[in-house]
Amino acid sequence: MATPRIFLIHALRESIGPANAAMAAGWPEATVANLLDDSLSADLAAQRGRLDDAIVRRFLDLGTYAHNSGANGILFTCSAFGPAIEAVRAALPVPVLKPNEAALEAALERGPRIALLATFAATIPSMTHELEIMARERGIVPTIMTRVVDGALADLQRGDAAAHDKRIVAAARDHSVADALVLAQFSMARAAAAIGPGNARVITTPDSAVAKLRSLVRTRAHTRT
Repeated sequence: MATPRIFLIHALRESIGPANAAMAAGWPEATVANLLDDSLSADLAAQRGRLDDAIVRRFLDLGTYAHNSGANGILFTCSAFGPAIEAVRAALPVPVLKPNEAALEAALERGPRIALLATFAATIPSMTHELEIMARERGIVPTIMTRVVDGALADLQRGDAAAHDKRIVAAARDHSVADALVLAQFSMARAAAAIGPGNARVITTPDSAVAKLRSLVRTRAHTRT
């Protein structure tokens, strides 16, 4: 296929770097475009995680813009907006991926005890719901442990990445019994190495998402030829 054009759509500024790094490592031949609307995360937090029709419409607008701009695939990078991303997927003819799909699939392959760590509180309800649905489809009864790592995102936003990572490492220690430990935010991926280099139970969202989107885009291209 021709060089694929992939749009990364962000609701958190801190997700841009990890998403682009994952694309560079896992899909270097793709052309990447970035769209950012960080008012989405602020508005969702103000609504205490409640996704209303207005936010869904904004996601549809972003997805439609990307599609009209030549996107062969779209990856959303904020895990708190699952239903809105599903609405975009239903509306567009190109692969649209939620940031956490591939990571949750990988977690279920590790075992039934799964810990979800997030730094943006609204992520937890959305991811937990998605994980429960995936587990049910696979006939798995999971034990889901969740944790919002308070203060970590604020650390990162003010430029203290070391403090951000330290909080996540401490939270990870509290879930040592988990078969899989999912770092829910793209911006959290940087802390994986500090938890334990090569630790197979630690799953980050950017690399797994890029690998899945690459597969989806290639499959679609082959079916159209």
